[in-house]
Amino acid sequence: MSNVSANSEYVSYLDHQGKYKGIMSWIMATDHKRIALLYMYSIMTFFIIGVVLGIMMKLEMLTPGETIMKAKMYNSVFTLHGILMIFMVVIPGLSAVFGNFFLPIHIGAKDVSFPKLNRFSWWIFVVGSIMAVLSQVLKDGPPDTGWTFYAPYSTTTSSNVIMATAAAFVLGFSSILTGLNFIVTIHQLRAPGMKFFNMPLFPWALYATAWIQLLATPVIGITLLMLIAERAFHIGFFDPALGGDPLLFQHLFWIYSHPAVYVMMLPAMGVITEIIPTFCQRQIYGYKAVAVSSLAIAGVGFLVWGHHMYTSGMSDTARWFFSLLTFIVAVPSAIKVFNWITTMYKGSIDVKPPFLYALAFIFLFIIGGTTGLLLGSVATNVQVHDTSFVVAHFHYIIFGGMGFAFFAAIHYWLPKMYGKMYDFKMANIGLVINFIGFNLLYFPQFIIGIQGMPRRYFDYPAKFQPAQLVSSIGGFILVTGLIIMIYTLVKGARKGAPAPANPWRGSTLEWQIPSPPSVENFDEEPVIKENPYDYK
Repeated sequence: MSNVSANSEYVSYLDHQGKYKGIMSWIMATDHKRIALLYMYSIMTFFIIGVVLGIMMKLEMLTPGETIMKAKMYNSVFTLHGILMIFMVVIPGLSAVFGNFFLPIHIGAKDVSFPKLNRFSWWIFVVGSIMAVLSQVLKDGPPDTGWTFYAPYSTTTSSNVIMATAAAFVLGFSSILTGLNFIVTIHQLRAPGMKFFNMPLFPWALYATAWIQLLATPVIGITLLMLIAERAFHIGFFDPALGGDPLLFQHLFWIYSHPAVYVMMLPAMGVITEIIPTFCQRQIYGYKAVAVSSLAIAGVGFLVWGHHMYTSGMSDTARWFFSLLTFIVAVPSAIKVFNWITTMYKGSIDVKPPFLYALAFIFLFIIGGTTGLLLGSVATNVQVHDTSFVVAHFHYIIFGGMGFAFFAAIHYWLPKMYGKMYDFKMANIGLVINFIGFNLLYFPQFIIGIQGMPRRYFDYPAKFQPAQLVSSIGGFILVTGLIIMIYTLVKGARKGAPAPANPWRGSTLEWQIPSPPSVENFDEEPVIKENPYDYK
């Protein structure tokens, strides 16, 4: 890969003064790197709020009966927690932050194809987020349906469902526009010499994700509009009392929401695929297999939504068909895990915080994926459906997967984004506490789920109290780790030692330019001649 020299008139994107000054220079920015940071600051704010709501739930579940809130309040808290974490943190998360920042740099471009559209997508994200927050304080009271808005309850409850679903609808447009921008950018703006199969694997993951965003998100948009129309005009789409079918809502919802899991997970896998070769100083094992597996996950992921509905009422033929497809979609995910582990074999491993977070991701993702196969099997699913087992599986995949990959990514790329280093010792302490807290929080949920503890319940029998106590203690430990991690990163970004251009000895293009990057990334267009993971 060609070396990219620093411009003698180098100006960091953080210091650049354009048409606008102060905060307006950020709000009106079209630089993909500034927009990425705007997304990150917004998403981290909502993440912190979501964590606070999660801790409120764990405090309530410390003991049987009412602890700190009543049942209706508990329903509203877990609904808001789900809306915040899914629609405003996890789905945009890695794509909007690190995809925006590094996709153009990885492919040798100066920006995304549509910079103003990119800015507009962040504006839409902010508007949708404000609407979601307003839904909690308007006169009808916060929604209490859960983040899935299942009918017919969502069509009949007196809580403020319309504003919450309208917020999710608006947030969907931000996702669609980001996906469209990424697809066009990858097709049109790759540097000379960069073909699809010598493109870094993080852009491959973003490419597969973008197609899901573009094709699946309109389905949930239409579904939410139908729900709003039913509540506002009493059109009988989903409510049996009006001649509707609640199962129609479930089908439409999961046709989007299962592919949305891969919107969350594919960029996470892309991050891990960047980190492991760098810290092992080896080419990724099976480059083409990893690249094609991203497309395979995206493609098959559209076809497996029915495994969320085994107990809802469907034919035996449909159930075994969806079960088979669920096991098939696990194959390309397993290919990635195999290739990551094989890449480490005989590698010159440099044990730094990003690599340790990547290892934690693999461990947690394997647990989440294995338990996902149990849920994909009809026999076991019928037994643990809508229990705490599902809660544990979901969080091992989403938080243990996307969350720990996000932590790995920020530890990996913070020196490039801010031009500053952070304290490795404190970062490692935060990692250990996060890992212990996470497993104490969620693993007991597998056990009591098998024993019959329903999810989303405000109260529970006394026999589940020991596991709920351990789980709640794990939540407090996890929050301690998150505080240490965030403090370490913020302190590093503000006051850390200057970062060299290539602190990890990486081979992809972002490590060939100064830290932090200039406004246009490169002083001259790079010409790509070699494999992106060349550590010779």
